[in-house]
Amino acid sequence: MDARMIDRVPTDLSRRLFLRAGAAAGGGLLLSFGLPGLGRAADETLGGPFEAFVRIAPDGLVTIAAKRPEIGQGIKTSMPMLIAEELDVDWAKVRIEQSPIDAKVFGEQSAGGSTSTPDDWEPMRQVGATGRAMLIAAAAQRWKVPAVGLTTEPGFVVDRAGGRRASYAELAQAAAALPAPDPKTLVLKDPKTYRIIGKAQRQSDTPAIVEGKPLYGIDVRVPGMLYATFLKAPVFAAKVAKVDLAPAKAVKGVRHAFVVDGGSELEGLLGGVVVVADTWWAARKGRNALEVTWAEHPTSAQGSASFAAKAAELHGQPPHRNVRTVGDPKAALAGAAKVVQADYSYPFNAHATLEPQNCTASFKDGKVEIWAPAQNPEDGRELVAKTLGIKPEDITIHFTRSGGGFGRRLMNDFMVEAAWISKVVGAPVKLLWTREDDMQHDFYRPAGWHRLSAGLDAKGEVVAWRNHFVSFGEGERFVRAAGMNATQFPYGAVPNYALDVSVMPLGVPTGWLRAPGNNAYGFVLQGFTDEVAHAAGEDPVAFRRRLLGEPRLIGEPGKGDSFHTGRMRGVLDLVAEKSGWGRALPKGVGLGVACHYSHRGYVAVVMEVAVSEGQVKVRKAWAAVDVGSQIVNPNGAEQQVQGSVLDGIGSTLGQAITIENGAVTQSNFGDFPLLRLADAPEVEVHFRITDNPPTGLGEPALPPSPAALVNAIFAATGKRIRSLPIGDQLA
Repeated sequence: MDARMIDRVPTDLSRRLFLRAGAAAGGGLLLSFGLPGLGRAADETLGGPFEAFVRIAPDGLVTIAAKRPEIGQGIKTSMPMLIAEELDVDWAKVRIEQSPIDAKVFGEQSAGGSTSTPDDWEPMRQVGATGRAMLIAAAAQRWKVPAVGLTTEPGFVVDRAGGRRASYAELAQAAAALPAPDPKTLVLKDPKTYRIIGKAQRQSDTPAIVEGKPLYGIDVRVPGMLYATFLKAPVFAAKVAKVDLAPAKAVKGVRHAFVVDGGSELEGLLGGVVVVADTWWAARKGRNALEVTWAEHPTSAQGSASFAAKAAELHGQPPHRNVRTVGDPKAALAGAAKVVQADYSYPFNAHATLEPQNCTASFKDGKVEIWAPAQNPEDGRELVAKTLGIKPEDITIHFTRSGGGFGRRLMNDFMVEAAWISKVVGAPVKLLWTREDDMQHDFYRPAGWHRLSAGLDAKGEVVAWRNHFVSFGEGERFVRAAGMNATQFPYGAVPNYALDVSVMPLGVPTGWLRAPGNNAYGFVLQGFTDEVAHAAGEDPVAFRRRLLGEPRLIGEPGKGDSFHTGRMRGVLDLVAEKSGWGRALPKGVGLGVACHYSHRGYVAVVMEVAVSEGQVKVRKAWAAVDVGSQIVNPNGAEQQVQGSVLDGIGSTLGQAITIENGAVTQSNFGDFPLLRLADAPEVEVHFRITDNPPTGLGEPALPPSPAALVNAIFAATGKRIRSLPIGDQLA
């Protein structure tokens, strides 16, 4: 998955939507629609078809296909809402189906980078408006009146002058015979008339989840299915040196046990030992009976302690390269009235999805059928095809709901493993990872180290800002998700600015974790901004207001890294108001603030914490959010913001992945604790509606949350937290 996915912005929202109409099976109207220009997220330019379907049945029910994977972000509900609104139907009569996976038909079907809402906002509404226009045209033909005089009410075309109305069910068959109009000729609804968009709607899968119906990948059952486990080396990509398979084969129910040689690509098929059985428990028992000797691997000497020591060494040397310089930061720092310096760091972090990685695959006659909780299925198709030596078109993939994704399921190692095992054993196989597999074979958020310097003049103005960032990579190439955007604020707000970089090699697999990069940079940049504010002798909110300055756009219009200071000032002011910023608090209690821009969203967070005997209790959090002119589903939107803030709290308090001798030491939630309900505060969410295109909400509320928490700890105790997680730093 390419980093371009993370901040990709459609450059031409007037692109023509192509529609085709016809009769649905069993009668009614079927709409198939395509939009050129929304292709694979990793493409350099946006291109490729975009397809989906709407069916209006003779009984009046409307079925809308959701083309993107549902990973808990609510997209399976919110995108059909857009179509239903413009189609003007009764939401109670809408049924939602998960679409098949087919790039030739549906185009981009991934979930990541908070891109679904900005990508689909206009085309989905155009589809609904086109269906409505066709139904009106069918009524006009029936009544022999001009279509311009007709209107609609939910599920009906109405002729007010003639006192007539006809249901969509009555008109669907006739509408199916009409040509689809050019969507550019249609006028979309005035938001003031919305009946569905902007109204809180229950998630479409909620009843099935409550009733425990099978929805997730872990629930899949197919005839003749066997169960598989896959034991891989603790050191990533190490191969099997020696193993006796007999103890595993002796376990009752075990059908197969074999060695996989594997390759060296960390996202592909690696070496290990597979055990396949009639039940997963038997497969697990067989696996536990194995004693494997693993071959030596070049990265077995790597570890978190040595990485930190190397980062300290690199900070004491000239950086490997400069990424961006504005003005003369060195001279400005030398001439500053006051210089603030600090080192910030954060560890590797895991996705820790509640549903472990899993995939069911059935290989037969040179073709494979796959059921997977995937965020990026087409990349999985390509990987399986390459690994198995078959054509991509001979692979059928079915979406299942994901029990959490957070970027982990953008990688498809579990998919290729299941397909490979099914081919070897000649039967359908469900591969299910253990929790330990999931924790120790993730694609981790990279660790990072920042040495920051800021210069203040006699008036407390920031005249210089420098960041020497130590990360992972070789030469000018970062490992996946380890790079930093050179235009992160306060770029553009200070006259002298520099981002310098040094890198070191890494054998640990890395990947996109919710709010990639920004989940760490928000902590670093907003934590240090708080330090600079206090050095300037100014209130943290007032200082940020002054640093943001007059409302203006920093960067190029329409680019993913463009930043509007006025929008950030708006959410900062809103969160200060709602949290009662500046109010008196008892001893040991503090308020902390942070604001950050990522994934086209502006978010400010305030946290109130109490610290007693080294223990931190987050009492409440407030979040102010600007993601444009419309919140599609307030129910899902609020949940996304709350979940992001809670994720940020959890990762700040106690989550870290530690590498020793090239392997992960954590193995389960006992040593990688998730935030518990008892420790989760109320998160009060406020949306600031602005005249900007709607954007996504899966990520932007997470980055400011860790900084708001550590800044609140400083306000309560005077103790600065500059490395995550907090752990026992307050003891």
